Amino acid sequence: MPSTFSNEITIGGVHYRLSATTESDDSLVLDLLGTDEEGKVAADGRLQLPIEGGATIGKILGRVLSAHTRLHRTPTRHANANNPWTQALDEELREAWMLPGHDVASERIKVLAKRMQRSPTAIRARLPRVGCDPDVVSRPLSAAGAMVLGVKSSVPSDSP
Repeated sequence: MPSTFSNEITIGGVHYRLSATTESDDSLVLDLLGTDEEGKVAADGRLQLPIEGGATIGKILGRVLSAHTRLHRTPTRHANANNPWTQALDEELREAWMLPGHDVASERIKVLAKRMQRSPTAIRARLPRVGCDPDVVSRPLSAAGAMVLGVKSSVPSDSP
């Protein structure tokens, strides 16, 4: 007895409908239709698969489509990417990090990245170098933290 499962989603103004229908005990048919707001067909296709391979083929399709999307995505380029850090920029970063606040580290990093036109990864990597704990807003980097992160500590050692 045939059975059908369907799912729908709208992406970028195109409404997609994917249906999986078992036409027999060993055959699965996938039908995809995508239409824009005016009803114009933007995507259309049909695959016939053996039932036992459906989930595995779904994983393969996901991998292939994800890889294709990554290949054609324009990478984000930050205006100050690859520009050297100056002492003034280091001081600005340190002062902004050490301001008291209740925000979490990841949010403060995003704000600083946008303001300094650098990636969040660049900001997080630079924080220990200016003596800041990248995991806790407004906390200086401890000597132990500096050792773990492999940076020179700007905090006096606990030893006499």
